[in-house]
Amino acid sequence: MPAWTPRADGIALAVRVTPRASREHFAAGTPDHFVARLTAPPVEGAANAALIALVARTFDVAKRHVTLISGETGRLKRLIVAGDATLLAKIAASLYEAAP
Repeated sequence: MPAWTPRADGIALAVRVTPRASREHFAAGTPDHFVARLTAPPVEGAANAALIALVARTFDVAKRHVTLISGETGRLKRLIVAGDATLLAKIAASLYEAAP
């Protein structure tokens, strides 16, 4: 799966998460996934909640528009970001264009 896929209701994202990082960061990763560094530990859903908040900030949507659909206990996660698919895809593409 590519890092993001447009959908009728928004976009689907593939994200590789690193919990307990020194600071939070969401950026381009490989062509297959974004990378997210989270300060939260991977216990009791804390890292998943932090990921949802980080993705919501990155894509400028409310947290209720971000849904974790797979990877609840793993490092590789799939999320749905609801909203204007064209606008969300442009934000995703800009993260890859800004990558070094």
